[in-house]
Amino acid sequence: MATEMSAFLRKKIESFSVKPVVYDYGTVSRVGDGVARVVGLPGRRYGELLQFEGGAFGMAIDLEEDGAGAVLLNTGNAVSVGSRVHGTGHVCDVPVGESLIGRVVDPIGRALDGADIESDTYYPVERPAPDLVSRRAVDTPLMTGMISIDSLVPIGRGQRELIIGDRQTGKTTVALDAILNQKGKDVICIYCAVGQKASTVSAVLDTLRANGAMAYSIVVAATASDSPAMQYLSPYAACAIGEYFMERGRDVLVVYDDLSKHAVAYRAMSLLLRRSPGREAYPGDIFYLHSRLLERAACLSRERGGGTLTALPIIETKGGNISAYIPTNVISITDGQIYLESELFHNGVRPAVNTGLSVSRVGRAAQPQAMRKVSSSLRIELAQYREMAVFSRFGSDLDASTRKMLESGERLTILLTQGKNELYSLAEQTALLFLFKNGGFDGVSPKQMRLAAAEMLMKLHVMCPDTLEEIDRTGDLSDEAKRALLECIGA
Repeated sequence: MATEMSAFLRKKIESFSVKPVVYDYGTVSRVGDGVARVVGLPGRRYGELLQFEGGAFGMAIDLEEDGAGAVLLNTGNAVSVGSRVHGTGHVCDVPVGESLIGRVVDPIGRALDGADIESDTYYPVERPAPDLVSRRAVDTPLMTGMISIDSLVPIGRGQRELIIGDRQTGKTTVALDAILNQKGKDVICIYCAVGQKASTVSAVLDTLRANGAMAYSIVVAATASDSPAMQYLSPYAACAIGEYFMERGRDVLVVYDDLSKHAVAYRAMSLLLRRSPGREAYPGDIFYLHSRLLERAACLSRERGGGTLTALPIIETKGGNISAYIPTNVISITDGQIYLESELFHNGVRPAVNTGLSVSRVGRAAQPQAMRKVSSSLRIELAQYREMAVFSRFGSDLDASTRKMLESGERLTILLTQGKNELYSLAEQTALLFLFKNGGFDGVSPKQMRLAAAEMLMKLHVMCPDTLEEIDRTGDLSDEAKRALLECIGA
């Protein structure tokens, strides 16, 4: 593996044509755990690929007066104290282009699924974010197919929406369902695995392939067995690949799974480079690590082609503590968060979205008109139900109106529950919520609610397919469509 990486990097550098530059050699003064300290080596720059004697490659991430600190990309090659090092004049980059669609690559562009990547265009993994003048307001929805998210926490194209929650609460499932729902919508999806187990990445690939999503998706993977340097590079590489399509007027969705492991990898590199530790031993620039990545998500102006790059970063919390260091950092960078709660997940509410702590700062500007009309009061209804449900535990004597409100809230909670890879179109979501508000499920027992919702959808597809098609096409719920939906249930 290390030999293959060295050959791949050498081939890339040899094919890179620039004006000749004379480089002096440096010398390795200290090496260990995938990090090398180099003395000498003038003329280097941040992010430059360095070639070590023996064929290993590293990346300069610490620049000092008398040398540089480098992380080794292929730690399998022997690097020892006294080895010579020279710069390549070439910053770390990644191949981009249409040829990557449907492929699995690592952060430096090597194919992990067989055949080589054929691309003549390379983007540096670190690129400046679009400036304010180049952007426009987020106004186009990115539908996830999950009724609880599309109705309560709408996501717009070009937005940065954090998915946060404890381990095993369905964070990756929510992100994958969002990718699966882009089928046929001309959105390029990029799934970036950072520090995940190889078996987990393989399971994600199986899901994407089984649902035909690899036809519009790219997977960038740096697994737990890869070096911290590769894990550090992977989100930036995925973003660079997405920027290629965004700058050509396309819509892109990038999932970073997850940035907690990315921060841990960067902390390991920083400590090995003997940088001063700060809170929780993270270096002082840990905020900048994620802000310069997530700021690259944008909704470009029409003059720049109108492309968008939507970011769905994932953060793992411990014990539901969203006020920890990395979670609060990323919350302050993003445009909202979807908080998945362990208690809801274990109670069978999936996706386990806590509506009180979840928010979209773009608001309803990125929500279809049809969804706005039927979801305006949902958050209040759910909040009242959950507050009343807590109080009802302390006593059994409930009046009729309270009991009716509790049953309605329980039915709504179940209506917002969906199974894995069970996605609804805009028309289906709108119809279910409209009929719920207009008494279509009033006589249904909460235990029968999921079955009743499935039967209702089948009935709507049989009796008024034209109405559903109109809602999907126009994104609006007209008075005629309302009457047609009510006629279908005999109201």
